[in-house]
Amino acid sequence: MKKILLLGIGVVVSASLFSQIFTDNFDSYTSGQDLVTQNPTDWDTWTGGGGGAEDVAVSSANASSGSNSLYFSSTTSGGGPEDIILRFAQVYNSGNFTLESNFYVESGKSAYFNLQETFTVGGVWAIDCFMNSNGSLEFSNSGTPFLTSTYPVGVWFNMRVEIDLTTNNWEVFINNVSEGTFSNPVGSIAILDLFPLQGAGFYVDDVSYDHIPASLPAVNGGVTFVNQLGGIAGQSSNVDCTVRNLGSNNITSFDIEYTYNGAPAVQESVGPISLASLATYNHTFATPVTLAAGSMPLTVTVSNVNGAGPDANAGDDAKSITINPVVPATGKMVLGEEATGTWCGWCPRGAVYMDYMEVTYPNFWAGVAVHNNDPMADATYDGGLNPLIGGSYPNLVVDRGPANDPSTAEASFLQQILIAPTAYLTNGATYNSSTRELEVSVTADFQMAASGTWKIGLILTEDGVTGSSGQYGQANYYSGGGSGVMGGYELLADPVPAAQMIYDHVGRTIVPSFDGMTNSLPTTIPNGGIYTNCFSFILPASWDDTKIHIISFLRNPSADIDNAAKETITSAVANGLTTCTVGLTEVDLSGEDNFKLFPNPTNGVTFIDITNTDNSNVNVTVMDMSGKVVSQRDYDINGTVQLPIVTNGLDKGIYIVRLTIGDSIQQQKLIVQ
Repeated sequence: MKKILLLGIGVVVSASLFSQIFTDNFDSYTSGQDLVTQNPTDWDTWTGGGGGAEDVAVSSANASSGSNSLYFSSTTSGGGPEDIILRFAQVYNSGNFTLESNFYVESGKSAYFNLQETFTVGGVWAIDCFMNSNGSLEFSNSGTPFLTSTYPVGVWFNMRVEIDLTTNNWEVFINNVSEGTFSNPVGSIAILDLFPLQGAGFYVDDVSYDHIPASLPAVNGGVTFVNQLGGIAGQSSNVDCTVRNLGSNNITSFDIEYTYNGAPAVQESVGPISLASLATYNHTFATPVTLAAGSMPLTVTVSNVNGAGPDANAGDDAKSITINPVVPATGKMVLGEEATGTWCGWCPRGAVYMDYMEVTYPNFWAGVAVHNNDPMADATYDGGLNPLIGGSYPNLVVDRGPANDPSTAEASFLQQILIAPTAYLTNGATYNSSTRELEVSVTADFQMAASGTWKIGLILTEDGVTGSSGQYGQANYYSGGGSGVMGGYELLADPVPAAQMIYDHVGRTIVPSFDGMTNSLPTTIPNGGIYTNCFSFILPASWDDTKIHIISFLRNPSADIDNAAKETITSAVANGLTTCTVGLTEVDLSGEDNFKLFPNPTNGVTFIDITNTDNSNVNVTVMDMSGKVVSQRDYDINGTVQLPIVTNGLDKGIYIVRLTIGDSIQQQKLIVQ
């Protein structure tokens, strides 16, 4: 997708050793004719060359000065088609750069521009500037806002961006009034891009830029960027920063520290290194910061450069950010359900963001990858989620709210985690590893009165899922890097071979339905009401019980998720199984295994219908529900056969039949009447 930048620039007026100045007020051009066609020396289009749909006509309808300006508008969903760029005289990464222009944004319309890092169009964006239709102004990078303010709507106004590229300090002025300053993770600029997004309608006039080269002392180091931190109060986060050599001599060592929340400074030493003039050094502190509630600064300071004590400029030694983490509601966990499939070429994006959420918010986020049309798909889960995402993949719903791209997971999560849940959920369990019988209790402890149709449901997910068939290979449109970096998928093939894929958060089952259990809770619930629903499973032998997560959810009468809870089997067993107060739901997962067991139930002989084509060893074991082996036999067979199990001598009840063929283990429940 193309990005956009405001401000225009054009004719070289003067140049010297110390400054280069470009200006263009568009008055020398013929109105109604395309800009790039008239001045291909300074201006260009996104794909190159003038006169096409991307070129913009010079307008005489409205001007800040003189008679002409540029007018950009779009009503198409992708924006454009006009897309004008200006390559600066060089790639600037130091010194003082000033970009200035006059703008007129029509009432109810918007405007946009971007600056790019190098001369390669569409490479790396340095900054985006959005002038929204409501009069708000935002400068951001890769979706992270660095400055927000307002601008005058329906009148001409001047915007000036002053950038100290040496120390990475950006300041924005509207009509000569500062709107604020910020630092940018991208430290160079080379292209201005003007592009109308859908709903845009704006004029550009009197654009200019100039640059003053930096004058460097011998020894000077500075902190030029500190990565913005957010998230949950109480969690630990890495402090990442950038130190730049702002002197002419190499830097061989320095000390660095951060301070936050009144705690003692975290101090570290770096070196020996060899950091050339204007080169940067990215540093991650070994000691993470623990985020505290409230809005407070975190300051990173560099000192003792080359062991010489104070450097030439103390004013650039420190950089601060303001941290204001979210305080989660007590007892709250957010459920995120991602629609994905191995056939979906953009779905690696979903996997990357689901992993990020799990690593970043493990105690507050319950993530489920709901597969479609591949070997990991669960029909009930897939069928329930698909209407919510409109058949679009990858897609994500958070607490069953509006569907969005997986890249928005964190923003949606940080909104939901603030909402106090109506009830706390606790998952308890017992588990027999021999029979693989899993019993789960879900207890809802209501913190406020409630009424209507509330439901409890249960999800089992599995991490580390693999498969050898071609259907386990992942389509990958990020292969080769043409669509950007995506968690390492840009380095992999398209499709990624099944042997290289490991799938996490796989939604194995949702019970008793996507919406939860009917009559699982009363229609009138008092404050303090406690209710326990129970579920019973025989886990398929093909599932790794050490990588299963038990996720319960509470659905409210509006069909949204009020709360969730997540445990491993081990942690749920540690919680203990609570006695059911509502009812027990037995879940049949036998369809997950692929051998036939018939008749079932039986009162005499039942048969296993199997196929063995590679002379693997075959074993049939029958166990009671305590895990005791009641019969066992090895077979030397090849091809498709029926193996009998005689049950005449067995007591009535439930048994587990385990079939082993080579390294493959499958099992099913057998009922003896």
